[in-house]
Amino acid sequence: MPKNPTPERRARMEHVLAQRQKGLTLVLANIHDPHNVSAIYRSCDAFGVPEVHLYYTHTAFPVLGRKTSASARKWVDSVRHKDRESLLAALRAGDRQILATSCTPTARPLREWDFTRPTAVIMGNEHSGVDPELADAVDGELYIPMRGMIQSFNVSVAAAVILAEAARQREAAGMYDRPAYSPEEYAERLEKWLQK
Repeated sequence: MPKNPTPERRARMEHVLAQRQKGLTLVLANIHDPHNVSAIYRSCDAFGVPEVHLYYTHTAFPVLGRKTSASARKWVDSVRHKDRESLLAALRAGDRQILATSCTPTARPLREWDFTRPTAVIMGNEHSGVDPELADAVDGELYIPMRGMIQSFNVSVAAAVILAEAARQREAAGMYDRPAYSPEEYAERLEKWLQK
């Protein structure tokens, strides 16, 4: 995109940025399938999540196809963490409740959680779920109630379902109608977007 967007393009950026939900984020924890990661980025952009946190300790971050991911990754920031401590420090700095997807007996249904609070949801690996070192540090666990024979969603589908519920709650609370960023934060982010 040119550095000087059309007035229509700039207005679109301003409108989208004004609805970004500063207090809502996902953690991608060792998710290895590039199609899942790309789909999660697209859901984040669609529901107004401004950034994702990447926690890759025993799995390499996948190589993402340019066509499927470049557009969404352009508008959703990525924050990489090399260890548990840096991840948790970053999440706690935002005073977020930290939730993990889980099927344990202590997990609560998705809709029982208050997503109008600052929230980070840890999405675990496709095969092994959320790493134990992260599961031990969360404030709670959530699951998506299912009515069928299969008792798990693909991780990218689960992310979209969770973000849709968070968006439903936040929209009902009017949170998409008021900017989450300070005027200074908004101006800084807009300037970055205008350069993309």
